[in-house]
Parts: sequence; C-alpha cells; structure tokens
Amino acid sequence: MRALSRFCPAKLCLALLACWLSLGSASAETRVALVIGNGAYASTAQLPNPSHDAEDVAASLKRSGFEVLQGIDLRQADMQDLTIRFARAASRADVAMFYYSGHAMQYNGVNYLMPVDAVLSDEADLKRFVRVDDIVNDLQQAKNLRILVLDSCRDNPLAETLKRSAGMTRAASIGRGLSKVEAPRGTIVSFSTQSGQTAADGSGRNSPYTSAFLKHIEEPQEIGEVFRDISSDVYDSSGKTQLPELSLSIIGKFYLNGPVSITVAPAAPPAAARPDPCAAAEAHWKAADGIGTLGAYEDHLARFPNCIFATLAKARVEGLKQKMALAPAGNGRAGGGKDFDGNWDVTLNCAATGKAQGFTRALSATVANGVFHADAQSQGAVNRLEIDGQIPADGKTTLSARGTTGASTYTLNNLPPGSPYAFTVDAQFERSRGSGKRNEARACNLVFVKR
Repeated sequence: MRALSRFCPAKLCLALLACWLSLGSASAETRVALVIGNGAYASTAQLPNPSHDAEDVAASLKRSGFEVLQGIDLRQADMQDLTIRFARAASRADVAMFYYSGHAMQYNGVNYLMPVDAVLSDEADLKRFVRVDDIVNDLQQAKNLRILVLDSCRDNPLAETLKRSAGMTRAASIGRGLSKVEAPRGTIVSFSTQSGQTAADGSGRNSPYTSAFLKHIEEPQEIGEVFRDISSDVYDSSGKTQLPELSLSIIGKFYLNGPVSITVAPAAPPAAARPDPCAAAEAHWKAADGIGTLGAYEDHLARFPNCIFATLAKARVEGLKQKMALAPAGNGRAGGGKDFDGNWDVTLNCAATGKAQGFTRALSATVANGVFHADAQSQGAVNRLEIDGQIPADGKTTLSARGTTGASTYTLNNLPPGSPYAFTVDAQFERSRGSGKRNEARACNLVFVKR
C-alpha cells in the first residue's frame, strides 16, 4: 500500500482497491454440476453415447469454472449416493447444473431417470429410479441460477413391460419420451426433444443434443441465448425432426463465460391500490420468448409496451427483422404467387400430444397478389388464430401463425384460455390445393382447398 501511495492520492487508491475487491468477489462465484452418463444397461438396450457425453460435458463445464461431480454407468446405489452429494453441494452454490444422458421414462406424468441395473417388472420397481422432481428440488437450493439438462428422451423398451404389467386394472399413463417440466423461477430446463417425443441417440461420439451443447456452452453469450442456440442447432442438424424442449424462467442476464455474471433478483411487488399493468408481463414474456417468433415478440410489445421486458422484446423484433431482410429474395418476392389468388378453405388438424387433446379447426383464407391471410375466431374473441405469409410462384413457403388459446384441455401446457402462442408452417401450394405441417411444439397438419 505504501508503494501504491506514491503514485495516487489516498482517496483514489481506496477507490481502486474497492473496485479490485469487488471484481475478486464476482469471480469467486461457486458453481457445481452433476454429470451422469448411463449407457451400459443390463436389462434393456444399451446406449453407446452417454459415457462419451458425460466425459465431454464434464470437461467442458470444468473449463467454465464448475466443480463437477461425475458418474458413468451408475447402479442404483451409486446414483442415489451421487445425487445426495450433489444436493449438499448445491445448497452451498451460486450456480448448480444437472446433466443426464441415458434412458428415462414418464409414468403418470412423473419423469424417472434409470440406473444401469434397474429392472421394471411392475410399478413398484420405479422406486429404484431417480425422480426428476427430486433433482429439480435439489437444484432450487442454489442461490442464483439453476440448470436442468436431460438428454434422455430415447425410446425406452422397459416402458412396454410396465404397460403389460399395468394392464387394464388401473388408469396408468405411460407416454412416449418425457413429461414437460415447467422451469421454476431462476431456472433453465432443457430436454433433448419435445415432451412426449423421442430423440435420436446419434451415430457419432456424442448424441445430436450433446454435440450442440458442447458446441455452444462455452461461448461468451448470455445463458438464455446459449440454450436457444443449442435448440436451434439440434433442430437444423436433424432436418427439423428434433426440436429440444426449452423452458426459461430467469430475470436479468447471466454469463457462464465472458462478461462478469449479473443476476437481477425480482423486485418485491409494490403495495399499490390500483392493479399493476405489468403483473402478467413475466409470464407472457416466458411464453413469447419460448416460442421465439416475430409474431410472439410483437404481441408482447403490444400488450406490455412499458414493462420490464419491452426493451428486450424490441431487440428481438429488430434482430428477426434484420434476418428476414437478409434472407434470399426468392421466397418473398411480391406478386410471385398470383396464380394462387382467390378464396381458400383451410383445415388445421392437431393430433393428441401428451395430456393435450387433439382437435380439428376450420379457417377461411384469401390470397391477393400472392399474399396469404387466414383467420378464425371463436365467440368472445378468446380462441383466436391468424396465419399469414407470401406464396412465391413455385408454391413453396413458410407461413407464420399466431393467436390465443381456447380451452386448456387442448393446449400442451394446460395454459389458461386467452394465452398467446405462435408457430410456423412449412407449406406447399399447387394450383387449387395445398398441404402444410406445423414446425414447432406439436404435430399438426394443414390442408388448403381453393374454392
């Protein structure tokens, strides 16, 4: 300190010292991760990639400052022991992450992770598995950020054994893939594919999801952007057949690499007499950002123009518009699809997915100068749907749909009526007919018939 005082006044030195100490405390953030790869199963199909997935993910997280607990091909007792150690470590951590690669399944809406020595002759054997709900609870002990990653939506042959055991004697529900997990506040939940779907194990060293995870997790981007890039990479590399499930409930920005980590805690609600116009902004933003389309962000801005996420929504809108402007002009040239001008009938058919019931919906559409617009609206204007886009001369296009939900029984996440949603449709129009397929979230087909 004496040497330093020769070159600066005392007040300036104290300020510099305080700044240095604050940077030191920021870098002392505690990060812990549990990484498990189970592939050498004794009673069902073995998986070649999970051991490699776990090794590579553990090495990557160590480079990002995590203390890593790692387990490969764990038996029931070892898996329980490691999850207990992780729970204790998470209670002392600022950031906690759980990463699992291997077999898993859902039963009556509950997700289970499978040790390599597990058998499944009846429902009682599920006690040998690890409940994902318990892992989520352990993660919640971390102070700032919690991350749950499950690369485990592979087809599980043991589920068929349990189905035969359950038989017709009870109302058991054994669905494909995993049941959706809503992210608690301060948490990111990422599945390798959509809930109720199965994912590919891959033919290389790593699964398609883990390959994308390793590609992006060490990038100096905000953590939400990192996981969106992971999802986008999997979707593109799979030929749009595998779309990861992503649920984020974080406020502020957080970086695993790059800028100093910043966590902004939600402010306590003000004790105001009048209703808070921004009370529903956070929930709406989670839905809009999860969808990630231009229509979803514009809808958020229209509803909450002066709330906390408005600036972020504007940035998303500008970024997507710039991408659209830079896209090849062939699919967007005005008037290219005038041959399709006229009135059309549209039928949207969505199959039952998870707990959501299937439905069929009719829309009326018009095409003018190649511009497509369809809409449908129920009584009371609650269940609304609009589909828009440009049809080029070859009839191949991507349409954008947005609207608000109707009855909760028909929605994937049991959303309340009037909740916003959006998706895109890859469509092919012929002279008087056309067909389309919804790209995001659930399987839906569209049929277009010119009147």
